[in-house]
Parts: sequence; C-alpha cells; structure tokens
Amino acid sequence: MYYIGIDLGTSAVKLLLLGDEGICGVTSKVYEVRYGEEGRAEQDPKDWYEKTVEGIKELTENIDKTKVAAIGFGGQMHGLVALDEKDNVIMPAILWNDTRSFKESDYLNNVVGKKRLTELTGNISFPGFTASKIMWLKNNEPEKFNRISKIMLPKDYMVYRFTGKHCTDVSDASGMLLFDVEKRKWSEEMLKITGVNEDWLPKVYESYECVGYINEETEKILGLKNVKVAAGAGDNAAAAIGTGTVNDGDCNISLGTSGTIFAVTSKYKADYENAIHNFCNATGEYHYMACMLCGASCNKWWLEDIIGTDDYDKEYEDCDGISDVFFLPYLMGERSPLNDTKIRGMFYGMSMSTTRKDMSAAVLEGVAFALRQNLDIIKSMGVKINKSKICGGGTKNRYWLNIIANVLNIELEVPENQEGASYGGALLALRCCDEEKYNKEISKLKIKEVIKPQIEKVNKYNEKYCKFLKFYPLIKQIY
Repeated sequence: MYYIGIDLGTSAVKLLLLGDEGICGVTSKVYEVRYGEEGRAEQDPKDWYEKTVEGIKELTENIDKTKVAAIGFGGQMHGLVALDEKDNVIMPAILWNDTRSFKESDYLNNVVGKKRLTELTGNISFPGFTASKIMWLKNNEPEKFNRISKIMLPKDYMVYRFTGKHCTDVSDASGMLLFDVEKRKWSEEMLKITGVNEDWLPKVYESYECVGYINEETEKILGLKNVKVAAGAGDNAAAAIGTGTVNDGDCNISLGTSGTIFAVTSKYKADYENAIHNFCNATGEYHYMACMLCGASCNKWWLEDIIGTDDYDKEYEDCDGISDVFFLPYLMGERSPLNDTKIRGMFYGMSMSTTRKDMSAAVLEGVAFALRQNLDIIKSMGVKINKSKICGGGTKNRYWLNIIANVLNIELEVPENQEGASYGGALLALRCCDEEKYNKEISKLKIKEVIKPQIEKVNKYNEKYCKFLKFYPLIKQIY
C-alpha cells in the first residue's frame, strides 16, 4: 500500500510517497508569497490546491493508484483562511509571518493580560497567531469580517478541498490562541474576547484520526479511489513524527530558515514567564516549542548578501576556535523567547584585529546561543533533555553542528531521513490506517551521525553565553 504525505510550506508544497518498502518518491512545487506594507504576507489558497494536485499526479504517475490508502497533511501554522457561507475564500490567506496585527496582539497581552491568556490557552499572544489576525480583520476590514462563515488554517483548508469536511487537528488548533490546550477543546472565553463565533470553527480531531475520504471531484482529478485523509498536524508537529521525536523527553531542533526547538512532554504545564509555546502534540500528548524567526537565514544573509559568497563550505573550512565577536540573530525581530517585533540584530566586539572568519563564526554562535536560551527555558519546565535530533539545511555545516553541541552541552543526532513534515504527514496517514504498521515504521528510523560536545569548549562557550544574555535587556532600551 501507499501513503502520501503533504507539507504545505510557506514557499512550496513538498510531497512524499511512502510505500511498504519505504520512501518511493518526493517532489515539491513552488508558489508565490505576496509581501506588502505593514508586514503583510499573503497567499492565494487556490495556488495550494493546484500545486498539491500537480504534485500528487507526479508522485502517483507510475504506480498502481488503487493501492494509495491515505493522505496526511502537515503545514504552515497560524494562517487565517476565511470562508463565506458558500465556502468561497473571502480574501487571500494571511500567513504566519504576517505582522500587521501587532496592535491587536499587544491588546491581548497587555489588556486581557498574559497571565489570563496562559490560563485560557496555555500561551500568550503573538502577531503571527490566528486570533490577533481575526481581530485585525474585524477592526480594519469589517465588511470581510461580517462575511465569515468558517475560519480555517492553511492545511485544514486543503483537507476541506479534498474531503468537503471542515476540520482541524489539536496541534494546529493550539497555535490559534483560541484553543484550550490542556483540555484539547475551543476556549469559550477566548471566543468572546476575540469576537469569534464558535460555529465558524472546524471540528477538532487528534492528528492521526481519519476525518473522511477524498471526495468525488478530487477522485476524478487524481484518478484515486477510496483514499482516507488523516487530520494531519502543524508543520513542526508533523516534522517531529518524521524524525521519530515521539516519546516523553524527546527533542528535535530544526535549523532551517527559522530555528525551532521541539520537545515532547507527557504532562501539561503552562509557561507563565517566557514566550515558549505550549501545544498539543500529534501523538496525543503535549509539546513545548520555541520558534526563532531567523535560524539558517542568518548565515545565508551574512554570506550571500553581506560578504558576497555562496561557497558555504570554504567559508568555514579552517574554523575551529571561538570568536571574540558577538552576534545577535534578531534580523526580523524575535519570537521565542523575546516576543519583540522591534528588536534588531547586532555585531559587537570588533577590533582592528577582527577577521572575516571571526564574524562568520560569530553568526553561527549567535544562533546557537539563542537556541540555548530557549532550551534552558524548556528544561526549566521540567523536561529532561540530554540529547536532541537536529535537521534542516543548516546541518550541512559540520562546524555549526559542533558549535551547537558545545553551546547546548548535549549530544546531537542527525537523522538519516531529512524529509521532515512531508514524511510525518505520510506516517500520520499510515497510522490512521494501521497502528501496528505505523509503530514498525517509526522504529526503523535511523541516525546517520552523532555529534558529541567537547568539555573544554563547553566551558568556554558557557562563559560567552552568559555575556550574550546581557545584551538584549540593554539594547531594548534603544529600540
């Protein structure tokens, strides 16, 4: 049998075909992101559907289509897709990285209050979260707000197009700030605070549950029949499944465009002090997630835009020491744990003896220090983390992996499979069909390499990290 995993990303949809003998094929299709004033980032949901259909056709072109058993989605979180009473899209989707609703987010944090938000949802507000987007629409485009009949997240809109069902899963719903994470249901009080009608919201499923079958229209387009559709998960929750980060205390670091730390916990415990997300997990438990806005994108910016090279390997081939320069990786503001849209990046500590390699190394160290700041907070919540898987484009840089292992003082495991959320989506599709087969597939996941910390560098990086923590409170006064 075959299972299709779909990762509805920000810049492209990535698709994976999983068969009885493992991964049979992967493909991706690019679509446009439209950026505008006031931090706007939008997409046309029609593009998601068209490109996903195109990708599925490509994946299934040379297989027996009658053996496709299920589809599972992972996808970009927090986006707002608003539908009218006829299920037509009212406007372009407002994406996770759209910051136009910063005033509404500030209102929720400062007037409703972070403590109350955390009591109700397990989280505080961010401009990227769905709740503040809905409030922005109400305050700024009431005509569109008044036409709302259904509110959906990006991957849930795709599930609707494939099945005709209005549904979501617990992991994605957790990132809306409308969901009681502890009780795994919509928060009635948050709906009143934000002006959301509960009838607008989709039915909530666990990520691995079957929500239905693909509808006749999609069957005809794809040439498929009797294919189940799993509820799916938010992109990081799906990627965690794909790396085997499924048990209490398991951790996964994603070193992609952004930087995330994802830690599984069996017990619910809200974080009242810091901007760490507390979400339901795709396994039926919970997870803490810290999301930095700039991860490997800091390195790309420095090498390609500033010093003008695309030879990443050569830039770091002789690097081994610890830089005297500090770098703050806040090029787009910061989400976790600062929740500060105005803060910006900075180099500090240059002298006449500072070299290009000193500054290149500082960029990598700065991202590693920010990761540690988040990891320390997650550890303070009672999660014991002695090692972590690490994936994403940044893992190609072995020097960077050594820095991160030493800064965090934990072993890093590089998975053999780096397909992430698309593979996780396929595994969720498999689980909704066959639990035993799913467990066997998870148990087969392999580690390609283990990076161990070096005690002498751990101590030196620890000294530098303690100084790194002092910068933000000081420069915040300037901004």
